[in-house]
Amino acid sequence: MIDKVFEKSITKQFEFDEEVASVFDDMLNRSVPYYKEMQRLTINFALNFLENNDKVYDLGCSTASTLIELAKHCDKELQLIGIDNSNAMLNRAKNKAKAFGVAIEFIEGDIHDIALEDAKLIISNYTLQFIRPLHREKLVQKIYDSLESGGVFIFSEKVISSNKTLNKQSIDEYYKFKKTQGYSEFEIAQKREALENVLIPYSEEENRQMIEDAGFSHCETLFKWVNFATFIAIK
Repeated sequence: MIDKVFEKSITKQFEFDEEVASVFDDMLNRSVPYYKEMQRLTINFALNFLENNDKVYDLGCSTASTLIELAKHCDKELQLIGIDNSNAMLNRAKNKAKAFGVAIEFIEGDIHDIALEDAKLIISNYTLQFIRPLHREKLVQKIYDSLESGGVFIFSEKVISSNKTLNKQSIDEYYKFKKTQGYSEFEIAQKREALENVLIPYSEEENRQMIEDAGFSHCETLFKWVNFATFIAIK
């Protein structure tokens, strides 16, 4: 379905409800620059680390697109686990996984409360930015502790610049991108307002520092387009 969520005036902050879930795949592709390329890189780099029976978690798996694509491109038997707190998202994820014949265990709940155990790979695409800063570092520490030695954490985030001028220019560039995707000025403004104080991005440097503080031996940016970035961290 086509994303038309913000064609009408908003009445609440952004949430991953049934309305958003029904158009989420289209929303991602039109709202996140080079989303498919970021997903492709996530999968290609992940494949270098995975062996038979490795456990893979996707935190905030939404409609399970990344886990499904990973399964399609991997010749190993993997334990795939998708976690999300949105029932509407998981309902669509289950239907998609069934349609593609991919075995995924889905868990509905708060990722702070769900045990992550013996993971070789943990994925988090545009999820940390929705976690309050007070709890974000704790979650990254939990991710580190849950990974096997040599395990990897691959995550994508919207980022900000510490330079005010460049940050403003980045926002303007992203605005132009959304216009090219068919979103109206009204829709763009409505979504920005709905996300206010819900999506709280870090800078690229802050994300790396958070990863280093958790104990990861290495963190690198795999891909960046203006204010969107994909990182890989190795335990």
